[in-house]
Amino acid sequence: MNPAISIRGATKRYGDLCAVDSVDLEIGRGEFFALLGPNGAGKTTLINLLSGLARPDAGSLSIMGHDVTREYRKSRRAVGVVPQELVFDPFFSVRETLQIQSGYFGIKDNAAWIDEILERLGLSSKANTNMRALSGGMKRRVLVAQALVHKPPVIILDEPTAGVDVELRQTLWEFIRSLNESGHTIVLTTHYLEEAETLCSRIAMLKAGRIVALDTTANLLRSCATRTVHLQIAPDGLPPSLLPLRTHQEAGRHVLRLHEYADLAHILTELEKNNIRLLDMSLPQPDLESAFVRIMERH
Repeated sequence: MNPAISIRGATKRYGDLCAVDSVDLEIGRGEFFALLGPNGAGKTTLINLLSGLARPDAGSLSIMGHDVTREYRKSRRAVGVVPQELVFDPFFSVRETLQIQSGYFGIKDNAAWIDEILERLGLSSKANTNMRALSGGMKRRVLVAQALVHKPPVIILDEPTAGVDVELRQTLWEFIRSLNESGHTIVLTTHYLEEAETLCSRIAMLKAGRIVALDTTANLLRSCATRTVHLQIAPDGLPPSLLPLRTHQEAGRHVLRLHEYADLAHILTELEKNNIRLLDMSLPQPDLESAFVRIMERH
């Protein structure tokens, strides 16, 4: 069975800038996949290549087995893209916008599905409202609805919750989760790393157009996230032997980096040896943000 997305040696240049540099990536059907990276890493360019908005200078890309260049119609039918920018036609209502989007794919008589999308995204009350009259968050919801109107097996979300309220974020993720559970492949780019950590089973990290990390979320957290221990002590001064481990002080606590949790025994021994009392200790769980920072620094 073909993967949902297959990318082989994809390269895209804009003058002297290599926005995507020989990227190889395969995303399986039914995955919830995150594509992360700093601004300018090449995430949106890669999405543009997949959606046919840009053509690769080298390499190949396919969606559900359809080459995005040679089989453009089939590949485009297989993917729905929620763009980062708020792009809309100011002359139509929300429902008309979705009906027109359906027409682009030759779809008729899908009023029931449009009604379901409107309901699931909290847009039912705005169905007959002109797009110009919507708030930014509501426009964002319509972009999501447009991407789903032809029921694509692959859904690509480029910063879908940027600048939107908590209510939309929760509504959107509940809907997207249900689509993923029913078999849709989801590809997400986001700067809210807690979203990727919670939702995605596998993650690729890009920097300067190249993939610098690719693994399951659990493995990235285990191998790359920073482990720390937060100590409140009296008297409030670390012994010299522990100073190389300290990263900073936070809310009256010393934050020490751990290479492994077994280092705790050494830290506690040094405190006792120097007659320093341990008042409180916490071990925050490693998160994706710390893993992301370490990987970006490493490259």
